[in-house]
Amino acid sequence: MGHPPLEFSDCYEDSPDFRERLKCYELELERTSKFLKDVIKDGNSVINAIKGYSVAVQKFSQTLGVFQFDFIGDSLTDDEMNIGKTLNVSCFFLVQVQNACDLLIKPLEKFRKEQIGVTKERRKKFEKESEKYYTQLDKHLHLSAKKKETQLQEADELLDKERRNFYESSVEYVYQIQQVQDRKKFDVVEPVLAFLHSILTLNNLTVEMTQDFMPYKQELQLSLQNVSNIVMIEELMKRMTHPTQIGKMHSQPVIEGYLYSQEKWALGVSWVKYYCKYHKDSKLFVMVPAEPKPATKQVELKLKSCFRRKTESIDKRFCFDIETYERNTPVTLQAVSEANRKLWMEAMYGKEPVMELNEVGFKFVRKCINFVETKGLTQEGVYRTVGSNIQVQKLLNVFFDQKCPGDVDFHSIDWDIKTITSAMKFYLRSLAEPLMTYGLNRDLILAAKSDNLDDRLGAIHCLTYKLPGKNREMLSLLIQHLVNVCGNSGDNLMTPSNMGVIFGPTLMRAKEETVAAMLDIKFQNIVVEILIEDYTKVNLKD
Repeated sequence: MGHPPLEFSDCYEDSPDFRERLKCYELELERTSKFLKDVIKDGNSVINAIKGYSVAVQKFSQTLGVFQFDFIGDSLTDDEMNIGKTLNVSCFFLVQVQNACDLLIKPLEKFRKEQIGVTKERRKKFEKESEKYYTQLDKHLHLSAKKKETQLQEADELLDKERRNFYESSVEYVYQIQQVQDRKKFDVVEPVLAFLHSILTLNNLTVEMTQDFMPYKQELQLSLQNVSNIVMIEELMKRMTHPTQIGKMHSQPVIEGYLYSQEKWALGVSWVKYYCKYHKDSKLFVMVPAEPKPATKQVELKLKSCFRRKTESIDKRFCFDIETYERNTPVTLQAVSEANRKLWMEAMYGKEPVMELNEVGFKFVRKCINFVETKGLTQEGVYRTVGSNIQVQKLLNVFFDQKCPGDVDFHSIDWDIKTITSAMKFYLRSLAEPLMTYGLNRDLILAAKSDNLDDRLGAIHCLTYKLPGKNREMLSLLIQHLVNVCGNSGDNLMTPSNMGVIFGPTLMRAKEETVAAMLDIKFQNIVVEILIEDYTKVNLKD
């Protein structure tokens, strides 16, 4: 009976279907083990029977060998001589059973020990690592997002370690299962063939039977050689254990994996674990309960949109929301890691939080600028050095909290410079429309491509006055600050050119990501560089 295939890529998804397929192979392993026990037991019975038969034949031969006919007369006829020789010749071919164990029993016992025994050990390791990983994952997902960064980082590192161990044990277990399935074609069938062949030849059974058996044996041996896949399977396992494979599997038309869904009940909120599949073409989102209960069932939803909230109103990490046609309110989901959340959101074309160019935004940028100019103007690599994503998100969540937006004293908490600068860049990059607008992007690029420096400066000066009032006010505030930062380039090593590289893609971008737009990034950098170097000439405050 055939079994559904086990793919190494399934080890990373660890779906309920994968676990069911594993059970099929585990049952087959138990059947194979029982079969081998029976073959060894019955094989020993056959060997013992042959030994008894051999002893009886040997005794019969000895009896015939010592008997002598007495003939009348002083000479023997040819017929009489032939009769005597016939009785003196052994009337049997003694079966050499001393090699029977080497042919059948020992190879089968070796297979049980080295293949089935090792597979059972791999299974124990897989189950142990599986329990450790999912126990740690459950604890990890219940961590408060408000914990200290060092605690969250330690927790992330521990979970990554358990995840790698689990993936490794899963791949090794699947490989061992594949190896057993492949090896038993040789290590079980060939000893049986050799044993049967020895019985036929050593006992000199009918020539017709031996001749009938030999073509079957030769064809079977050739088939065994043709079906060996273990070398290719081993090479595939080595490729699949590379970390890049984890990301590659999500480039498929269907993304799948475990997610936790927020379920609201009359008495409160709970988080239910589902194995989810999202079909990109049809936008069908399927949720299968990880622990089926009478009250739970498979859920199918048609996706409208996917997004991440501007602030984390839930004290949990790695959350995102989806809007569906079947439900009036968004479904809140929790991924198993930040990288996993990004994969789901990319597959669903999810949108990151959108910031607004409003009073709170201006207040945030002014506070960031004041903090940097007070404490970080001379810090080497200011704005180039990236802050911790955890700390950046924490700062943004607190500052843009809808309950009390902007109510944060940067000096009351020990925020570092790189957290402040990264948060400000994130805010500007997350505006619904870039600060220098989609509408002016092409014209600004063309101006930067001009060979004449005066024409270039004049065109950019004119175009900045076409910006909406709030946009020009924010741009003026930011560029004046960057001028001050670059004025300390002797200490911080940040020149207008360096700042252009950092803020070009932050303040400008095309509406559609195309190859041409990517090639124009260097001209976005030039626009920002010109605004800094010629700030007094552009005069954004007019």
